Amino acid sequence: MRNEILLIASLIITFSTVIGLYKIFKEQGLYLWTIVATIAANIEVMIVVNAFGMEMTLGNILFASTFLVTDILSELYGKKAAQTAVWLGIATSVIFILITQSWFFYIPNENDFAMPAIKAVFSNTPRLMFVGILVYAIVQLFDVWAYHKWWAFTSKKFGDKRKFLWLRNNGSTLISQLLNTILFTIGAFYGTHEMGTLISIGASSYLIFIVTSLLDTSFIYLARSIHEKEQSPTK
Repeated sequence: MRNEILLIASLIITFSTVIGLYKIFKEQGLYLWTIVATIAANIEVMIVVNAFGMEMTLGNILFASTFLVTDILSELYGKKAAQTAVWLGIATSVIFILITQSWFFYIPNENDFAMPAIKAVFSNTPRLMFVGILVYAIVQLFDVWAYHKWWAFTSKKFGDKRKFLWLRNNGSTLISQLLNTILFTIGAFYGTHEMGTLISIGASSYLIFIVTSLLDTSFIYLARSIHEKEQSPTK
């Protein structure tokens, strides 16, 4: 049960951190989290664990948190702010690749002990990162587009822009995460894992994304509540 407990704790802490950063730094805090999560998730995704009876990669919760960020930004600051977070994530990935790969041009000192471990971790990073950049760009921009399409639909259908936050949140994220799971699993791991493992990784990843997408709804409501309280005039 150790992995399961850690994953549950990670989800709660990660989503709470997003809200905490928003509470303290507003949209800049959400941009900050996008950068941190993008770097950490692309490293963490190389780790495969067993949890809840499934074989899965880590990084899913961190990736899911970036969708929470763009949905909060879409809801509170509009499409342009959400797209800014996406482009920040892309720029972060590119810069991170360039920095990590530049380390391999150096000749280590005979007393160096870190380079072999660094090569073991980051030698596979370029493929994962380049696939991650492409998939991230496609899926996140689609998510922002879908969020506002759902918002326009519910506003027109029911005449209320504020209602049905849960629908635009889950309606955009669940579809986006399915697209993300298919594209990233094939792009990042095809040829390195057997097909059975790919299916297991993909299925478990999407199952996690379903759970995280449903659970992040309460956090986006919380973010909107914080925003509205701070925007309301002092009595």
